[in-house]
Amino acid sequence: MSAELIAVYKDEQIIDLENAKVLGLSDGIKALKGSEPIFFDDSPLALEVIRHSCAHLLAQSLKALYPDAKFFVGPVVEEGFYYDFKTSSKISEEDLPKIEAKMKEFAKLKLAITKETLTREQALERFKGDELKHAVMSKISGDAFGVYKQGEFEDLCKGPHLPNTRFLNHFKLTKLAGAYLGGDENNEMLIRIYGIAFATKEGLKDYLFQIEEAKKRDHRKLGVELGLFSFDDEIGAGLPLWLPKGARLRKRIEDLLSKALLLRGYEPVKGPEILKSDVWKISGHYDNYKENMYFTTIDEQEYGIKPMNCVGHIKVYQSALHSYRDLPLRFYEYGVVHRHEKSGVLHGLLRVREFTQDDAHIFCSFEQIQSEVSAILDFTHKIMKAFDFSYEMELSTRPAKSIGDDKVWEKATNALKEALKEHHINYKIDEGGGAFYGPKIDIKITDALKRKWQCGTIQVDMNLPERFKLAFTNERNHAEQPVMIHRAILG
Repeated sequence: MSAELIAVYKDEQIIDLENAKVLGLSDGIKALKGSEPIFFDDSPLALEVIRHSCAHLLAQSLKALYPDAKFFVGPVVEEGFYYDFKTSSKISEEDLPKIEAKMKEFAKLKLAITKETLTREQALERFKGDELKHAVMSKISGDAFGVYKQGEFEDLCKGPHLPNTRFLNHFKLTKLAGAYLGGDENNEMLIRIYGIAFATKEGLKDYLFQIEEAKKRDHRKLGVELGLFSFDDEIGAGLPLWLPKGARLRKRIEDLLSKALLLRGYEPVKGPEILKSDVWKISGHYDNYKENMYFTTIDEQEYGIKPMNCVGHIKVYQSALHSYRDLPLRFYEYGVVHRHEKSGVLHGLLRVREFTQDDAHIFCSFEQIQSEVSAILDFTHKIMKAFDFSYEMELSTRPAKSIGDDKVWEKATNALKEALKEHHINYKIDEGGGAFYGPKIDIKITDALKRKWQCGTIQVDMNLPERFKLAFTNERNHAEQPVMIHRAILG
């Protein structure tokens, strides 16, 4: 079975056997020239297909055990798959073995997995009375809706999927949680069950062993055991308490970085933690980031608690006149910021509502972008090596919704590419994943579970300098707008 063809990869998408038929290819999947075959194994592309089908197997089993169950979405995610659903029955993690057993029953039936394409009208009628499926359809444009079927179960889906449930033998349901419909806390709470699946017994065994080992090194567990930090419900979720040992450790890291930053020409600055909302309106945060901010009123004037340090550093820049001889200017701050994160995404120190950023902003000319980014990459490598972090880089390019001239974007993006090339850094490209104001490089570290967390970032910003009318006097004695580079290494 390990050598069986289950799909192909072509034009940056996975096409399964059923979708090949829908495309009208008489020879099925083999007719797709210039495609990469995907075999049934533990390769990343194969696992995406396997885990997607396992999510449907989970939903089929839930429907058999809880007939009134209704399903929202069941995507593949980095750590496996999940399905969001609701039922009148009470379900806990103690029920997972029972659900898993039902999944194995259906897998053994060797049910063919087929696809049917419906019009919007047909799909609405097929899932009549199912408000969750109607919610899914409301977010999909067009008039073609895929429905995958296995046995008595069917689900709205675009694929890709395996051709038969017989492939699904090595899976495990890992946890149960709550999830708001569509991720909106104003909506109803659904049940979310997570799972993992592999093509081989060895793949599943190795993963489960890794999970158990990682639990021993979970930073939330070690933080308490080592007396570094804690959380208190009376204070609030996502607001860490730094204990004496943890505070001393933080200070040592900050002192280490400060010495290195001063040697590299950075100047320490410090901005206030609350700023008038007027300045957040100029920056665009008020219109685009307001839901993630906290506000207060002082003397009938609205203030916003800063979610980022950039505006304060801009005001430092504006406190004096500058010429080309002053550039680049490099400001750094261990800035405390607050962000309104939803409770469901809070995770130890990795996702919190208050945190300190190892933050810096560089004001430079356009011609200095490459050399400044190159220096940041060199510093990043030294810091990651000092902490023995495994990391990777990802370059994000211009998104569909963005500002600025095409040529300026191209030059800025090429400057980042050349800086990466200069340091012989292999990197991934996230096409269209950049910020609306400029391209960026994300620095992602890998934890004991092999999950990737964005730790640092390098962002070229041509928007804020324009919004705040920043300027320096160039060599021709004319006013010129500087470029702003946002930079954080340890997050």
